[in-house]
Amino acid sequence: MEKNLKNDVISTAESFYDNFAHKGNFDFSVKSLEEIDALLDDLSDYELDEDDLYSICSMVGSYIFEVARKNYGGEYYWVQEKEQPVLVTGEPNFSVSIYAFEKVRGRILNGKEDNIPFYFKGYIEAVENGKATGYSATIV
Repeated sequence: MEKNLKNDVISTAESFYDNFAHKGNFDFSVKSLEEIDALLDDLSDYELDEDDLYSICSMVGSYIFEVARKNYGGEYYWVQEKEQPVLVTGEPNFSVSIYAFEKVRGRILNGKEDNIPFYFKGYIEAVENGKATGYSATIV
């Protein structure tokens, strides 16, 4: 299941890139998350139904996951209770988990308080701490 999940996340992230490349420099770098945040800020101005919101969360969340995986490694797992993937970085030496779909949804619905670059900075700090100390965390 995880191999198919990984392929699904990668293909969804690539689909995001294909569909939104004209909106920014989405090169899977950490810096590109600033443009993701600006795009989500623009999208928050629209009334989105639940299907549109899920689609955006899936596409943009997959892109964020791939930024994390390409830059810091990790494996995808499906979390049935949350009906979404999680990326776990650092196993077996440490464990830092992120739920990107939830964060994208929060950014659209709650605004700047769910800033994506700030969220990702917390993930990076947790990964660095994990490498040094064996730290385990879920970044929310």
